[in-house]
Amino acid sequence: MSPLQSKSSAILLLLLLLPWAANAGTLSVISTDRWVHVVRVYDGDTFRTTRGERVRLLGINAPEVAHNRQREQVMGHEASIRLQQLISGKTVRLSFDKVRQDDYGRTLAHIYLRDNSWVNAQLVREGLAHVYTFEPNHSRTKALLVAEKQARAAQIGIWSTDHFRVLAAGKVTARHIGQFRLITGPIEQSSGWSFQLGRLHISVPKKYRQWFKHPLQLTPGQTITVRGVIRVSRTGNYSLALHSPFDVEYSDRSIQP
Repeated sequence: MSPLQSKSSAILLLLLLLPWAANAGTLSVISTDRWVHVVRVYDGDTFRTTRGERVRLLGINAPEVAHNRQREQVMGHEASIRLQQLISGKTVRLSFDKVRQDDYGRTLAHIYLRDNSWVNAQLVREGLAHVYTFEPNHSRTKALLVAEKQARAAQIGIWSTDHFRVLAAGKVTARHIGQFRLITGPIEQSSGWSFQLGRLHISVPKKYRQWFKHPLQLTPGQTITVRGVIRVSRTGNYSLALHSPFDVEYSDRSIQP
């Protein structure tokens, strides 16, 4: 083959392969999802694949089932059974956000069935899980919050129980310490990164302030709803830490980032 023929053949081969190379490159850049087969469901938000990978459903938290010395939370069994119905023995798609693994080595992912049903949102919509997110994994938080508000409005699942029902700020007591709750009420005092809500002192710890665009701009008398774990300080005061802007819901505005 002459040099001219060789060069022509190379050009022809390149032209034939170019569309495939472009498609392959596009897929590798925009698609990082992958499929796994579910072999065991541990509870309402955690499962294991056939390869031994433990997967934690991203952006939500289901009531705990009984394990070790921990008692089962209200509707923990129901949430676990529902997740089994949805994914047990099936091949599901894992879709990721910015951080793909938690401190326990579990893979963090949004789960989709073959019909493209979004399992995380399904559990929230049915009142079998609540929104529970940390920065920077917030690409789908707004959609999850919409699903949660629908379940709360309908008072279904966990939202029909005393353990999870939205709590008035003035009714926080010692029995609520350690619980994750949604708490609502009018703001009594506000100053930058902290404010008072009924008996609760709400604050944004320094390490989480990077996720907020600016210090909290709140007005005394304004009614809001916050989410988080109720703690007690050394002085005996009740407190709650906000981890992201999504932990605050404004009654007079749409859900804020």
